[in-house]
Amino acid sequence: MQRVLSAFSKDGKPPFSQAGLAIPERDKLQMKIGSRRKVSFSWSQAQQIAEQVRKLDGLGSARREQYATAILLTAGSGIRSSELLALRVNDFDFEASTLRVDESSDQRNAGKIGPCKNVTAYRTVLLRDTEGQRAMWELRRFLGNASNPNALVFHSKRGGPLLETTILNQGLYPALKALGLKQAGMHALRRGCNRRWELAGINPAVLRQQMGHASAAMTALYTGEIPLEHVQAEFSSKIGNQIVVLENMENEAFA
Repeated sequence: MQRVLSAFSKDGKPPFSQAGLAIPERDKLQMKIGSRRKVSFSWSQAQQIAEQVRKLDGLGSARREQYATAILLTAGSGIRSSELLALRVNDFDFEASTLRVDESSDQRNAGKIGPCKNVTAYRTVLLRDTEGQRAMWELRRFLGNASNPNALVFHSKRGGPLLETTILNQGLYPALKALGLKQAGMHALRRGCNRRWELAGINPAVLRQQMGHASAAMTALYTGEIPLEHVQAEFSSKIGNQIVVLENMENEAFA
């Protein structure tokens, strides 16, 4: 039907498709600006959120620990929530500090476990930075002496796939509200990890592989607008001594 409709349009584009929408350039610009300002949680914020989840009333201790661990692992590894909720015990190598992504949870189909979204999503993620090591420590503590290597790490009471909406509504959203942080999903933790690794100077090709991105453009999009405090910290770490020298020279000149 869209082929028929496009044949009668002036530019050959289906009139009711995204390609056929005539969006003003100013609106396009605002949309791009908005995409750069999507919520991104830093590792420090992830720790605060996890601690707040552990204080939530109305949840059992096991459920609180499950949600807190899921939040920290997402922030430490940058994996997608669909990948997180398909992880099994044997996907982790604690000695090598790695996790393997080779399955995905279809959240639109009751969490059914199946293939990953694309070929680049199949990967082994290395967690060797301080944040990643902490996330692995939290996970190891959470798993304890898990006996079934094929069991899902994050599962429902019956052992089936856990839904992201359950984590959001019972854990993440209440914690964000209590902390006064903007409401956002698990993806904000993934964006924060991407930004942390990029600011740390990780090679772009390595970063893209770690994140499971199909293109460098997607990785760049995840960085978004860097908060001013991070910009200031970067300047201080790189040229802090030079600034002090210049300030001293200015003070001496005016003395």
